[in-house]
Amino acid sequence: MLTTFYTIYIISFIWAAFNILLYGNRPARSVGWLLIIFSLPIAGVILYIVFGINRKKFKFFRLNFNAKRRLYDFKDIVHNIDEDEHPFSKKKYARMNDLLKQSSDFPALEGNEVVLLKEGKQTFDTIFNALEKAENFIHMQYYIVENGELLTRMLDIFERKIAEGVEIRILYDAFGSYGLKRKRLKQLKKIGAHVFPILPLKFNTILSTLNYRNHRKILIIDGTLAFTGGVNISDKYISADSILGKWSDTHIQLKGLVIDHLHRIFIKDYYFASNDTLHATEKYLPKQAETGNTLVQIISGGPDHRNLSILHQYLAMIGVAERSIYIENPYFIPNKALLEAIKMAALQGIDVRIMVPKESDSHLAKYSMFSNFQELLRTGVKIYTLNSFSHSKLMIVDKEIATIGSGNFDYRSFEHNYETNTLIYDAEIAEELSNDFESELDHCESLDYEEFKKRSLKTKLLEGAARIFSPLL
Repeated sequence: MLTTFYTIYIISFIWAAFNILLYGNRPARSVGWLLIIFSLPIAGVILYIVFGINRKKFKFFRLNFNAKRRLYDFKDIVHNIDEDEHPFSKKKYARMNDLLKQSSDFPALEGNEVVLLKEGKQTFDTIFNALEKAENFIHMQYYIVENGELLTRMLDIFERKIAEGVEIRILYDAFGSYGLKRKRLKQLKKIGAHVFPILPLKFNTILSTLNYRNHRKILIIDGTLAFTGGVNISDKYISADSILGKWSDTHIQLKGLVIDHLHRIFIKDYYFASNDTLHATEKYLPKQAETGNTLVQIISGGPDHRNLSILHQYLAMIGVAERSIYIENPYFIPNKALLEAIKMAALQGIDVRIMVPKESDSHLAKYSMFSNFQELLRTGVKIYTLNSFSHSKLMIVDKEIATIGSGNFDYRSFEHNYETNTLIYDAEIAEELSNDFESELDHCESLDYEEFKKRSLKTKLLEGAARIFSPLL
């Protein structure tokens, strides 16, 4: 029996190592996977098969994704907004816009109104009020849709709106919403909502889809009002979780030209999940009116993109910083490039502050996150641990620009997940978010480099072990 086990282990190790060396495109990531499959006999190989194989290199994966996402090319579909180049107050922002337009498809657009939503009750009260006023359609997609009070209220609104002739289309991630009961899905479909899972967990496709999740949070109402950011449909935002308490998050309401770009992302994802192309018309992509004067850029990233758009955005924002960088993120697990960029900014004298929750919904993520802190503290980065759990994905640079969205600072958001961030070129909004960030520091513990070095050997070992598994996170 032991001989059989060793034979299977050696064969599986050689096979996995061969694939890592042949298809691995990032040395640090490849080394991480080699350590995982070496240190976890059999289990490490299984983890690599599910989470590590770069399926984008394989022809069948490319063909499948290209065919299913052909609507990413909107050249032949109605286009009702002006995407001409707009003036920037500073050349560095113009260059960043050019980079992100090439990386993520969408240029910055003027003529938008942005409303910040900072607390769960406020966010959902605003969303429900908007849903009640819908006249034509409601399009929504969320990574997590959970049973509870919020979903019950939403279902009641949907039933009334459908009776009024409003069309409802819903996308949910099959993995993130695994707790969504069939009873709720049947109710939604029974009242007439069009509901589809993204990348469903089927036996014959699970190995090629499990590692690629749709992490976006998008709600479009009548094509003229939108919500996006980090909030999911979960009661954790309005009532205390048994472990982490009530979650906080940052969300935004949008009006104006940029809704066209955000809605196109939903339309592409909806086609991918349903094969329905009927809504890619002027009825669902109406001519947008300039509503405000805020310059906004939508950043879309995913495994079907040629570029790591979310990573490019974060690196670009750090690269243009001259005075300050504020980062709030629950999963701060940067890759080597991002880690070095942050250290370089601090070494230049830029005020770099990072806020993370003291506790996490994932022990592996927590220890992997903390494994980077000693190195960052040594270069002058200020790190704060928040007593409550903040799910916000927020970065503010020089109190002039800010991003709010679904993208975490981790490998998964950079390489494996479909993500959407909103980059806001507006000093007034950036200043408001900066003030909120600084006020929140009163509820944080500031980490001291000398004290942090004294953490126990056990803690350091747990951090080191978790860091090996960072490619999975």
